[in-house]
Amino acid sequence: MSATQAAVTQLLPLAADTFDKNKVTPGILGFIVFAALAIGVWGLMKSMSRHMGRVDFQEAPEPAAATASPAAEGTKAP
Repeated sequence: MSATQAAVTQLLPLAADTFDKNKVTPGILGFIVFAALAIGVWGLMKSMSRHMGRVDFQEAPEPAAATASPAAEGTKAP
């Protein structure tokens, strides 16, 4: 057993006596972390939307149509 595991197993009973499991809440720190994550995701989505709007996508022709057109003309490669 490592030193960290030994310390945790010795301190765990002390923490169980201190806290009431029905009254423990995330508190203000949990709200701040959640709000920061929400603002970060909102910013990323806004940035992605802006970048996707700048994309100029043109679909490539189908490979079957591209190979059939030289044969249809009847010309041979030199």
